Amino acid sequence: MAIQWFPGHMTQARRKAAETMAQTDVVIEVVDARIPEASCNPMIHELRRHRQRPCLKLLNKADLADPQVTQAWLDHFNAQENIRAVAISCKKPGDAARVPSLCQALAPHRDDTLKPLRMMVMGIPNVGKSTLLNALAKRRVAAVGDEPAVTKSQQRIELSVRQIVVDTPGMLWPKIEHDRDGLMLAASHAVGRNAVIDEDVAIFLAGILLERYPQAIAGRYRLDTAGMDAVDAVEAIARKRGCVIKGRAGELDLEKAAMIFLTDYRDGLLGRISLETPASRQAMLAADVARKAEEVAEEAAVAGEAEEQAGRVR
Repeated sequence: MAIQWFPGHMTQARRKAAETMAQTDVVIEVVDARIPEASCNPMIHELRRHRQRPCLKLLNKADLADPQVTQAWLDHFNAQENIRAVAISCKKPGDAARVPSLCQALAPHRDDTLKPLRMMVMGIPNVGKSTLLNALAKRRVAAVGDEPAVTKSQQRIELSVRQIVVDTPGMLWPKIEHDRDGLMLAASHAVGRNAVIDEDVAIFLAGILLERYPQAIAGRYRLDTAGMDAVDAVEAIARKRGCVIKGRAGELDLEKAAMIFLTDYRDGLLGRISLETPASRQAMLAADVARKAEEVAEEAAVAGEAEEQAGRVR
């Protein structure tokens, strides 16, 4: 299932971000701690690399993620050049309060100049950028909502005479290369519902949980998950929650059950869950390389057969 979601305002947001990057000392990239790599926007990496700007990568919603997996991701990102990764929950004032000093450490040249430290907050939709901004400003300066892409334009906020932060709209990228990434983004509500089929996303999520966190489904819905596959799990949740379509002789309402399941995951009611690990990420990329190589080989074989047949005709 290929998921693509790139509303028109994101093109303008990217252009404006590229302009602002030139006047930025540190990029604060907010990602979802449950899907740290899938929620990294490659456009942000390219913009930052072009200007050679350091990055404070905030793995937000760490209170919803598997702590052992989060530590593995922190080790992974902190091994990369010009990146400092930290796990936080933007809803905790103490976590947000650490951000300016972490940025200052990445731009020490601003510590002894008259110019203020200039930070830019970036990330995909619905990862908590607005919550972070409100916590940093200690007042409501950015709208917060459950739907992705609430923020649609930049705003400049003076935290003090020595610190300025620019908030940017959540940006996805025009083509999500890996189907699995699209599904993880959809499960975490980073894309609009008009771009996804909720049942498909729920089945994908159930598959991961049955493999890695079966107790999450068993405990929340009081189900025996032994021998279940992902479709079975969503259907069982529908039965447990009484999701039936009226007037259709007890036919299960899988769309309603899917939304219950996805909302429980998004709200952390299934426990602390991570949908990807550094190892699973590498395995996915290796599988994609192998699949593409196989496709190229098949195309070459077909082209060779066609050329051979054409030669016989001549």
